[in-house]
Amino acid sequence: MNDILPEVSGTWRYLESVVRDIVQSYGYEEIRLPLLEYTELFQRSIGEVTDIVEKEMYTFLDRNGESLTLRPEATASVVRAGMTNGLLHNQRQKLWTSGPMFRYEKPQKGRYRQFYQFDVEALGYDGPDVDAELIIMSARMWRQLGISRIKLEINSLGAPESRARYREALVDYFNSVKSELDEDSMRRLGQNPLRILDSKNPDMQSVVEAAPVMLEYLDDASAEHFAGLKRLLDAAGIEYTVNPRLVRGLDYYSRTVFEWVTDALGSQGAVCSGGRYDGLVEKLGGRATPAIGWAMGIERFVALFEACGGKAPPSNADVYVAALGEGTRERAFALAEELRDAGLGVEMNLGAGSFKSQMKRADKSNAGYALILGEQELADGRIGLKPLRSNEGQESVPLEEIAATLKDRLNQ
Repeated sequence: MNDILPEVSGTWRYLESVVRDIVQSYGYEEIRLPLLEYTELFQRSIGEVTDIVEKEMYTFLDRNGESLTLRPEATASVVRAGMTNGLLHNQRQKLWTSGPMFRYEKPQKGRYRQFYQFDVEALGYDGPDVDAELIIMSARMWRQLGISRIKLEINSLGAPESRARYREALVDYFNSVKSELDEDSMRRLGQNPLRILDSKNPDMQSVVEAAPVMLEYLDDASAEHFAGLKRLLDAAGIEYTVNPRLVRGLDYYSRTVFEWVTDALGSQGAVCSGGRYDGLVEKLGGRATPAIGWAMGIERFVALFEACGGKAPPSNADVYVAALGEGTRERAFALAEELRDAGLGVEMNLGAGSFKSQMKRADKSNAGYALILGEQELADGRIGLKPLRSNEGQESVPLEEIAATLKDRLNQ
């Protein structure tokens, strides 16, 4: 688990604000969720035969002997919140949430046991139009932030019935090459053979590539849904690749699945992933509810933004206020509040110091201007205005005009 220090938190804050503004402009509303859930929620939703449930969850017994888990992902919690708060029956919800998730990952660069995600979910929508909207919305993020080294892959996993037929075909195929399967694949073969397609073992890639393709087993309704999605993406000018090997690692996905992948961070990897989970609400005890969403790891999002040359706008104060001499500090503090009331960012010199030391602090603050209030300026009702990022000289400005003068200069 890592600390997010001030030198990088500004980039995090900027990217989070951009994503938040975009998703809210599409009509998605924020929901805030607890970090802890009953363990059963994730066992039932994610699937017990997954790496997350088997190896990665932080699970413990509370004082009442209840098994609780730090959330490893957000979708199950969103669905649980919708069910327990009556948000789903005869309703449609467009929701987003963000915050820390927890998985007991092997320590490696860019992967943390406490990591952060931005998560968007649409519940109660069954057509391909909402699938397209979520993908188009994410494409807008990349455009707005100047992220170009990224591409979209899509696939369909079909409805449960066609998926069952595909599962049978996979079992037959993998049984025919059983001697080439690794230990994880052998374990998954009898329980969830689709997860074998998600294997990261390089020695398994040729076996996976030769496996049957899900798209050949799609039911008519799923095939039409997928065709409708592709038509909408084409109409919106969104480039994509159909990747028939694309599956999602969690059991609850069906029909549309997609990933935004990049090679800008070393080996190609997903930055934003999602898909449909039309059966999840029913699986958790609710009424059948179509749903789709995507999640994005913020650590990888930040790394990709920086790899593509992105920089967050500076969040420095506009002006640094220095006070010199007897009786000036009180007026300087009052002036700083007046400037903040006028909408300016103000950093006040704290602690005593010579003119030289205060100017060093002013320069280090990265503010655009320094205001210098000495005894003579205070007596004359004026203040020194010194540009810190140019060679312009210092000037004297009436105190009652300094807010308007600063705003004018900053606008220029």
